[in-house]
Amino acid sequence: MDIRIYKLTDKNLAPFELMLLADPSREMIEEYLVKGTCFVVENDNEDVIGCYVLKSNSPVEVEIMNIAVAERYQGKGVGKQMLEHANNYAKQSGYQQIVIATANSSMYQLYLYQKIGFEMLRIERDFFVNHYSDKIEENGIPTKHKVVLGKDL
Repeated sequence: MDIRIYKLTDKNLAPFELMLLADPSREMIEEYLVKGTCFVVENDNEDVIGCYVLKSNSPVEVEIMNIAVAERYQGKGVGKQMLEHANNYAKQSGYQQIVIATANSSMYQLYLYQKIGFEMLRIERDFFVNHYSDKIEENGIPTKHKVVLGKDL
Protein backbone atom coordinates (compact mmCIF):
# COMPACT_ATOMS: atom_id res chain seq x y z
CA MET A 1 0.00 0.00 0.00
CA ASP A 2 1.36 3.40 -0.97
CA ILE A 3 1.30 5.89 1.87
CA ARG A 4 2.75 9.32 2.56
CA ILE A 5 4.16 10.17 6.00
CA TYR A 6 4.78 13.77 6.98
CA LYS A 7 5.52 15.82 10.08
CA LEU A 8 2.50 17.70 11.40
CA THR A 9 3.34 21.38 11.80
CA ASP A 10 0.17 22.41 13.68
CA LYS A 11 -0.43 20.16 16.70
CA ASN A 12 -4.00 21.46 16.90
CA LEU A 13 -4.64 19.41 13.75
CA ALA A 14 -3.53 16.15 15.38
CA PRO A 15 -5.90 13.28 14.50
CA PHE A 16 -7.22 12.68 18.02
CA GLU A 17 -9.81 10.13 16.89
CA LEU A 18 -6.98 7.91 15.65
CA MET A 19 -4.73 8.64 18.61
CA LEU A 20 -7.48 7.57 20.99
CA LEU A 21 -7.28 4.09 19.43
CA ALA A 22 -3.78 3.77 20.90
CA ASP A 23 -4.37 5.67 24.14
CA PRO A 24 -7.84 6.14 25.67
CA SER A 25 -6.82 9.30 27.56
CA ARG A 26 -7.02 12.54 25.59
CA GLU A 27 -5.33 14.24 28.54
CA MET A 28 -2.29 11.95 28.28
CA ILE A 29 -2.18 12.41 24.49
CA GLU A 30 -2.22 16.20 24.80
CA GLU A 31 0.58 16.02 27.37
CA TYR A 32 3.02 14.08 25.18
CA LEU A 33 1.90 15.78 21.97
CA VAL A 34 3.24 19.08 23.38
CA LYS A 35 6.61 17.46 24.09
CA GLY A 36 6.87 15.42 20.90
CA THR A 37 6.63 15.50 17.12
CA CYS A 38 3.52 14.13 15.44
CA PHE A 39 3.72 12.35 12.10
CA VAL A 40 0.61 11.76 10.00
CA VAL A 41 0.03 9.03 7.43
CA GLU A 42 -2.16 9.54 4.37
CA ASN A 43 -3.26 7.13 1.67
CA ASP A 44 -3.48 7.92 -2.07
CA ASN A 45 -6.79 9.75 -1.52
CA GLU A 46 -5.17 11.97 1.13
CA ASP A 47 -7.26 10.33 3.87
CA VAL A 48 -5.50 10.30 7.24
CA ILE A 49 -5.10 6.61 8.03
CA GLY A 50 -2.43 6.66 10.74
CA CYS A 51 -0.19 8.68 12.98
CA TYR A 52 2.55 8.44 15.55
CA VAL A 53 4.32 10.72 18.01
CA LEU A 54 8.07 10.74 18.67
CA LYS A 55 9.39 12.27 21.89
CA SER A 56 13.02 12.71 22.83
CA ASN A 57 13.85 11.13 26.20
CA SER A 58 17.54 12.08 26.10
CA PRO A 59 20.17 13.07 23.52
CA VAL A 60 20.54 9.37 22.61
CA GLU A 61 17.01 7.96 23.09
CA VAL A 62 13.70 8.71 21.40
CA GLU A 63 10.33 7.15 22.21
CA ILE A 64 7.31 6.36 20.07
CA MET A 65 4.55 7.64 22.34
CA ASN A 66 1.47 6.84 20.29
CA ILE A 67 1.12 4.83 17.10
CA ALA A 68 -2.29 4.28 15.59
CA VAL A 69 -3.72 2.97 12.33
CA ALA A 70 -7.35 3.42 11.29
CA GLU A 71 -9.19 0.16 11.90
CA ARG A 72 -9.96 -0.57 8.25
CA TYR A 73 -6.24 -0.27 7.39
CA GLN A 74 -4.95 -2.44 10.21
CA GLY A 75 -3.19 -5.64 9.20
CA LYS A 76 -2.15 -4.21 5.82
CA GLY A 77 1.45 -3.24 6.63
CA VAL A 78 0.77 0.41 7.47
CA GLY A 79 1.95 0.05 11.07
CA LYS A 80 5.13 -1.67 9.95
CA GLN A 81 5.85 1.14 7.47
CA MET A 82 5.26 3.71 10.20
CA LEU A 83 7.68 1.93 12.55
CA GLU A 84 10.30 1.78 9.80
CA HIS A 85 9.78 5.51 9.16
CA ALA A 86 10.20 6.23 12.88
CA ASN A 87 13.40 4.15 12.99
CA ASN A 88 14.85 5.96 9.96
CA TYR A 89 13.85 9.41 11.21
CA ALA A 90 15.33 8.72 14.66
CA LYS A 91 18.57 7.36 13.20
CA GLN A 92 18.95 10.34 10.83
CA SER A 93 18.31 12.64 13.79
CA GLY A 94 21.27 11.15 15.65
CA TYR A 95 19.52 8.98 18.21
CA GLN A 96 21.11 5.69 19.20
CA GLN A 97 18.04 3.91 20.60
CA ILE A 98 14.32 3.94 19.96
CA VAL A 99 11.82 2.70 22.53
CA ILE A 100 8.12 1.97 22.44
CA ALA A 101 5.70 0.94 25.16
CA THR A 102 2.45 -0.95 25.08
CA ALA A 103 0.16 -2.75 27.47
CA ASN A 104 0.53 -6.30 28.71
CA SER A 105 -2.80 -7.02 26.96
CA SER A 106 -1.77 -5.65 23.53
CA MET A 107 -0.96 -9.00 21.97
CA TYR A 108 -0.76 -7.90 18.32
CA GLN A 109 1.43 -4.90 19.14
CA LEU A 110 3.82 -7.01 21.24
CA TYR A 111 4.08 -9.46 18.34
CA LEU A 112 4.67 -6.76 15.71
CA TYR A 113 7.24 -4.81 17.72
CA GLN A 114 9.30 -7.91 18.47
CA LYS A 115 9.00 -9.15 14.90
CA ILE A 116 10.72 -6.00 13.61
CA GLY A 117 13.53 -6.08 16.15
CA PHE A 118 12.33 -4.45 19.36
CA GLU A 119 13.27 -6.33 22.53
CA MET A 120 11.67 -6.17 25.97
CA LEU A 121 13.51 -3.82 28.31
CA ARG A 122 11.26 -3.66 31.36
CA ILE A 123 7.74 -3.94 32.75
CA GLU A 124 6.21 -1.07 34.71
CA ARG A 125 3.78 -2.88 36.96
CA ASP A 126 0.29 -1.40 37.45
CA PHE A 127 1.05 1.57 35.17
CA PHE A 128 -2.45 1.61 33.64
CA VAL A 129 -4.11 1.01 37.02
CA ASN A 130 -2.26 3.99 38.52
CA HIS A 131 -2.48 6.43 35.56
CA TYR A 132 -5.96 5.83 34.09
CA SER A 133 -9.19 6.33 36.00
CA ASP A 134 -11.21 3.77 34.02
CA LYS A 135 -10.40 0.08 33.96
CA ILE A 136 -9.16 -1.01 30.54
CA GLU A 137 -9.48 -4.46 28.99
CA GLU A 138 -8.07 -5.64 25.70
CA ASN A 139 -8.29 -9.06 24.06
CA GLY A 140 -10.16 -10.28 27.16
CA ILE A 141 -7.15 -9.44 29.36
CA PRO A 142 -7.10 -6.70 32.03
CA THR A 143 -4.74 -3.91 30.95
CA LYS A 144 -2.52 -3.34 33.96
CA HIS A 145 1.17 -3.27 33.12
CA LYS A 146 3.24 -1.21 30.69
CA VAL A 147 5.74 -3.22 28.64
CA VAL A 148 8.68 -1.15 27.37
CA LEU A 149 10.60 -2.41 24.34
CA GLY A 150 13.70 -0.97 22.72
CA LYS A 151 15.88 -1.23 19.67
CA ASP A 152 19.38 0.03 18.95
CA LEU A 153 19.62 2.16 15.82
